[in-house]
Amino acid sequence: MSDRRLLLVHAHPDDECIGTGASMAKYVDEGVQVTLVTCTLGEEGEVLVPELAHLASGLEDRLGEHRQTELANAMTVLGVTDHRFLGGPGRFRDSGMVGTPPNERPEAFWRADLLDAANELVPVIREVKPQVLVTYDDFGGYGHPDHIQAHRVAMYAVALAEAPSYRRDLGEPWHIDKVYWTAFPRSVVRAGIEAMRAAGETTGFAEMDPDDLPFVIDDELVTTAVFAPEHLERKMDALREHVTQVSVDGGFFALADNVGAQAFATEYYRLVRGVPGPLDAEGRETDLFAGI
Repeated sequence: MSDRRLLLVHAHPDDECIGTGASMAKYVDEGVQVTLVTCTLGEEGEVLVPELAHLASGLEDRLGEHRQTELANAMTVLGVTDHRFLGGPGRFRDSGMVGTPPNERPEAFWRADLLDAANELVPVIREVKPQVLVTYDDFGGYGHPDHIQAHRVAMYAVALAEAPSYRRDLGEPWHIDKVYWTAFPRSVVRAGIEAMRAAGETTGFAEMDPDDLPFVIDDELVTTAVFAPEHLERKMDALREHVTQVSVDGGFFALADNVGAQAFATEYYRLVRGVPGPLDAEGRETDLFAGI
């Protein structure tokens, strides 16, 4: 068993699979202790399955309860045995998008006091003692309020968790060696769109310009590429467990059919804290634990 420990902080159930699912499966198989912290239950998600539409927040408001089961099933597929909700299930509610009624609710994660929320993550950091933490960039990848808040909470908690004088009641201080933000390189997304067009696709992502997609970042900002083609099937199977939220047969996931492992079995990151390890021919790390 490895003594390496990886902590991932995501906003909603299913986010973990989209950007980091193959990495999670890879590190589990290598004996790494993988811990997932999800900040909300995803109560405001759109329900894609007609027979489950009654669970939506505007009706029975039981989607969050259902998505807990989806997440548990997805983690079983990936082999992750330590998955938690920030502060416990339901402590923070899905905020929806800015300008919508859910975003105005006082219990929305977006409106949580930053210190209160970070204090829910500090004891997890001090208990798990990860060498590596993964979360979103300061734009939350694509601007969702909960993704931005997850970024803020994670980064603040990292600082608090290592402060010797800060709240010993939350555990002994712990220093994280490396912090990464998830990333989607512009060149990879562009290649996928071009391949879709070449295959005759004319709608959805095929008609988009990568420069207009908010989650795409410049290639030079990407420091790390974790290539895990043998874990792509598990990643996609885990995504399928999020049945109310994800259809892997179209939309963004249509890129997988055109670019395959390059788009979905390679997961990209931006190192924002710590010293890079050995680099490959393209000048990138290939391991989140490189150099530790």
